[in-house]
Amino acid sequence: MQSKLTLRLDADLIRFGKQWAQHQGTSLSGLVAEYLKTLEQLTPAPDQLAPQTRQLLGLLQDADLSDYHGYLEDKYR
Repeated sequence: MQSKLTLRLDADLIRFGKQWAQHQGTSLSGLVAEYLKTLEQLTPAPDQLAPQTRQLLGLLQDADLSDYHGYLEDKYR
């Protein structure tokens, strides 16, 4: 099922996208759809990750960037 989507982009970028799409023999919508499909294929699903990697998912949810900075400061004193 297709749905309509409105994107707000720089006018020059839209112009370039339309020209590129025409050169490729597709529409700008088709170009964006193909790009998103490519990204989807490059992003592994959690069940496709190695078991060791899966175990690490969410491990640092409560970690703060300041914790890491503090660790680095202590490490390099």
